[in-house]
Amino acid sequence: MYDVIVIGGGPAGLSAALVLGRQRRQVLVVDGGEVRNAPADEMHMYLSRDGFSPHDMLALGRDELAGYPGVERRSAQVSDVAGAIDEFTVTFDDGSVAKARRLILATGLVDEPFDVPGVRERFGSSVFHCPFCHGYETTGKTLAVLGRDVPQVMLALYVGDRYSDDVVVVTDGPHELPTEVTDRLEAHGVEIRTEALTKVTGELDGLVLHFADGSVLERQAMFHRAPTRQRSPLAQQLGCEMFDDGSVRVDEFQATTVPGVSAAGDMARLPALPDALTLVSQAAADGVRAAVWLEQGMFRASLQS
Repeated sequence: MYDVIVIGGGPAGLSAALVLGRQRRQVLVVDGGEVRNAPADEMHMYLSRDGFSPHDMLALGRDELAGYPGVERRSAQVSDVAGAIDEFTVTFDDGSVAKARRLILATGLVDEPFDVPGVRERFGSSVFHCPFCHGYETTGKTLAVLGRDVPQVMLALYVGDRYSDDVVVVTDGPHELPTEVTDRLEAHGVEIRTEALTKVTGELDGLVLHFADGSVLERQAMFHRAPTRQRSPLAQQLGCEMFDDGSVRVDEFQATTVPGVSAAGDMARLPALPDALTLVSQAAADGVRAAVWLEQGMFRASLQS
């Protein structure tokens, strides 16, 4: 019986395990080996690690956890979770099981870029999801913004205000946008291309967007706020409340609506927030917060037993 099983080995999960390991808890970290920012060469806005490789950061985190005897790490996939507070059961893909008093879910989200040849292959290297994470490096570049709905398209106003005076919206076909949106984009000098996009070629500083009518658009970088989905169905299996956007509902303590289960990182958000933040630093902070308050809750519970 572990005190806590942390499912997810990214910044949120490793940070949670570090906190709990330092409190001498028996912790199992289940690492499926997949992280959302795997395509990116650099991460940003993490103090002392700005521009650092996300792969190197995770490797350092695993090394740090190895110094705490109460923390185990297992490379595996979880196929099922069941039970209730003080007696959760986690089943692995090989059929083995482990039990824990508490769970921290840190399985994250998956980006699903549009199915246009060349977009997914460049996602994270020359096609960017987040202007906070990658916008600074596009300063002064010619930019495209790929999107079909209002939130995706309106990203052009932001990157145009912050980084570039040459931004083109590419809708990949004629998609219905409110007149007030198109008027606002045009008022800020943002061209809108509604032709179907057939492929993207080239690399950073030399992207070429190919349209169905045979025309091309040369850009130095592209932003694409891709749709997302939960990487794992475990939160739903446990009965955690979910928002309409697919995020797991948590409170200020990172607790879900299921007693004994916390969630951290971009998979979860507070009700007051419109979106789950996708920053590495935020994920790490969520993991710390989840672990601190789980630890406090377990300690108080032990005083009453």
